[in-house]
Amino acid sequence: MALDGFSDQTLSRRAMQAELLDAETELKLAYAWRDHRDEQALHRLVTAYMRLAISMAAKFRRYGAPMNDLIQEAGLGLMKAADKFDPDRGVRFSTYAVWWIKASIQDYVMRNWSMVRTGSTSSQKSLFFNMRRVQARLEREAAARGETLDSHQLRHLISREVGVPLHDVEMMEGRLAGSDYSLNATQSTEDEGREWIDALEDDGEQASETVAHQKDLGTLREWLVSAMSQLNDRERFIVRERKLRDDPRTLESLGTELGLSKERVRQLEAAAFGKMRKSLENQSREVHNFLV
Repeated sequence: MALDGFSDQTLSRRAMQAELLDAETELKLAYAWRDHRDEQALHRLVTAYMRLAISMAAKFRRYGAPMNDLIQEAGLGLMKAADKFDPDRGVRFSTYAVWWIKASIQDYVMRNWSMVRTGSTSSQKSLFFNMRRVQARLEREAAARGETLDSHQLRHLISREVGVPLHDVEMMEGRLAGSDYSLNATQSTEDEGREWIDALEDDGEQASETVAHQKDLGTLREWLVSAMSQLNDRERFIVRERKLRDDPRTLESLGTELGLSKERVRQLEAAAFGKMRKSLENQSREVHNFLV
């Protein structure tokens, strides 16, 4: 059942108009899909229970996600349930599908609650979706006894009730209390107030670093030119062809062109590198002596 392009109302109407399956028909469709990959059977099975998926999706609207997106995720959960359902177990498909639909919706809500990942373990999910409800019940019970719980006591009780560590409760409380803000929001109410994004440190290369880098490259280039000038024509040709080309040539191809053996070209290359290394070391030493 394609969901793209339909409004919440359209999807709900289509789901409500879908056929109601009795246990025998449901079983036949499940077998047809599992054993023969009958897509028409899958479509009937999923369409018939789309009303269940929409009903469950509606329960999560309070988390601020668009209803159409929630229905999409519920539909994905329903499809997963249909794909993994084993009709031989003697369980109605709706009973089995509820778990997959709920898990799919919960994963979506937690992924989109904040840009900061909330967590996806079973204990964190339980805390995320039950913390406010458990907190409200604990506060009502305390009020009925004439007691007032401070925040520390409340966190300990929630931790014990949900069965998660105390630090998880403290962390989740902070995440549920706040929300994400645009970096383009102004820091003050003034019309020309600075945006929050302007306060972030620029992790790009700074101007001073760029200038220093360019100066170092220029110096290195001068040193290399000077070192290359210490070589004879044949040595410069070998170094240029072996190290300065985008597609370096082989010793064998250079030997063929120069009328030399591959080993002789290698020796000339090593000698050229030795001269260049000595020249670079001398220039580096001169700079060091000047600085000290």
